[in-house]
Amino acid sequence: MLTAVEVRRFARFVVNGLLATAIHFGALTFLVEVVQLQSKGIANIFAALAGIAASFIGNRLFVFPGSNDSVGRQLSRFVALYLVLAMLNGLLMGLWSDVLDYDYRLGFVLVSCVQLVASFVGNRVLVFKE
Repeated sequence: MLTAVEVRRFARFVVNGLLATAIHFGALTFLVEVVQLQSKGIANIFAALAGIAASFIGNRLFVFPGSNDSVGRQLSRFVALYLVLAMLNGLLMGLWSDVLDYDYRLGFVLVSCVQLVASFVGNRVLVFKE
């Protein structure tokens, strides 16, 4: 059963994720519209890095502030976790849409929910251990 502290922590995790997503989208828009990068794919890579950095900083300072491990250790575990989650995301989307032939849009929503919970648990247990 979840405690009130964990529910509040999860709410902060969601807020942090929304902020990181907004930073990702804002950086993408800036790179495409203002800097006028021709490749949207390259622009998105740089924008994603900005969003990932914001996510890490927010998790470290706002979601899991009691963690005492070094930044380097946390960052390496964070990157490893998100690489695994990206592969899981692709695997689940492939299973849902390619193998089972279900609508990819619904799959995106469902897989995103799985990823939200998995990333919270992974960050809580593996990255920002308190």
